[in-house]
Amino acid sequence: MSVEASRGTPERPAYTSEPYAGYGEDHGGGWLTFAGVMLSIVGVLNVVGGIAAIDDANVYVGSAQYTFGDLNTWGWIILFTGAAQVLAALGLWARNQFARWLGVGFASLNMLAQFLFLPAFPLWSLAIIGVDTLIIYGLVAYGGRESAV
Repeated sequence: MSVEASRGTPERPAYTSEPYAGYGEDHGGGWLTFAGVMLSIVGVLNVVGGIAAIDDANVYVGSAQYTFGDLNTWGWIILFTGAAQVLAALGLWARNQFARWLGVGFASLNMLAQFLFLPAFPLWSLAIIGVDTLIIYGLVAYGGRESAV
């Protein structure tokens, strides 16, 4: 028996799933909220960017050489990825565990697609890759069954 236990003070375990500091949020809840919000924002931006690429907008580099396909092909890929990301974000807010894994999967696919889309819009693709990395971290590190959004 420890000295603290003999005084009547309960021992506190190293990790508890109870809310801390009087807030109603579980451990890592901020990361999950951040991941859900950023997943929806990146999804909407991908939908808009995909439509712009399909329409051959002037915002993309015209003489870009792609690994495969052309700007129109990558526009469709980015459009579908963005739509799936928005749906995954809605599922995250509904506290669906499958939506968390869907979010991880589509953030990973978007990261790869943006890497291959680099010739069209380099700085934008790098920024989206960075945000996708944070989304994956938030969903994997803090999205356990006990602390789902």
